[in-house]
Amino acid sequence: MGTRKIDPYPLVFDHAAQFFTASDPRFKKLVDGWVSKGVVKEWKGSLGKLCPGGLFTPLPPCSRYIGTNGMRPLADSLLSQSNLVNIVRPCWVSRLEPFNGMWHLTERMKPRGVFDAIVIAHNGKCANSLLASAGIPFIARQMKRLELSPIWALLAAFDDPLPLPKYFEGAFVEGVDSLSWMANNTKKLFPLQSHGPHCWTFFSTAAYAKRNKVPQENIPNVKAEKVTREMLQGIEIALGLREGSLQKPFYTRVQLWGAALPTNSPDIPCIFDPYGRAGICGDWLLGSSLEAAALSGMALAHHTADYCASGGSNPDDFVMGLHKEFTPIDGHDIGQFPGSELLKEQDSASSEPAFV
Repeated sequence: MGTRKIDPYPLVFDHAAQFFTASDPRFKKLVDGWVSKGVVKEWKGSLGKLCPGGLFTPLPPCSRYIGTNGMRPLADSLLSQSNLVNIVRPCWVSRLEPFNGMWHLTERMKPRGVFDAIVIAHNGKCANSLLASAGIPFIARQMKRLELSPIWALLAAFDDPLPLPKYFEGAFVEGVDSLSWMANNTKKLFPLQSHGPHCWTFFSTAAYAKRNKVPQENIPNVKAEKVTREMLQGIEIALGLREGSLQKPFYTRVQLWGAALPTNSPDIPCIFDPYGRAGICGDWLLGSSLEAAALSGMALAHHTADYCASGGSNPDDFVMGLHKEFTPIDGHDIGQFPGSELLKEQDSASSEPAFV
């Protein structure tokens, strides 16, 4: 969940998760609590599917949620909801070392504490590197089975409204190689605002991002310029505009999410190794949605607590997911939205797994 604010305008962009849905009663209860606290609200704007030439089809109504002031403030709000959690940041754990029945964590040779158990809520190359020498081979093997797809995000601010074929605030784009999603952050987050710039987030397709993948920590200028140009051209195609006629944004920034979304999953709430006192949680264990992430985190928390309460006398009873096979995930290039018609339509329309 990421929100970028550019001063002094200010420009506000959700540049990761765009919205989420809720279908599981446990997650709905969480969402209801966030709504009552004012950190989450329903996105009432028009969403749909957009095909080349400006062909827009509204999606059926359903409850879609967004952070009231962006998705990042929702994540930040979670830190204040419990005095049982101590967050240390910035901190980049570089080594996990088991010793005398405890886990010793270090950051570049600096001790970061001793713990009874560890939770890996991360994935990709960094997580694999961290686990490689940690002495928990079953956990490391399951993490390495995960396959991830990249995606480019283009943030663009325009002085004037875009010439939309029909008014919408968000659209899943189909049939355009460089574009899979577009959303008007200004209308989404601040619907009563009647003046000022129009801040849009655009996402590429996974296939486009894979062909144009570079080290995300050091994107060459020539690649950033190419991706920006081609994604803006994709917007013209999607909206049915003449080439070169799209107004020039006065602000742009591209970001590559190199490990954006999973393409396969073990379809299990969490993974736990009682002998190593280590667990994994994350949306990819169940799919690719905020709901999946929350349910996975809750599952691992309960499972770990139950194991600790048992005193570790029957560890075999607490083994979970260490040998579960992975299968492809269905969904959209920007993730899954449980309970929405979008995923149901895609599931029935294709017999092959769609990359997310």
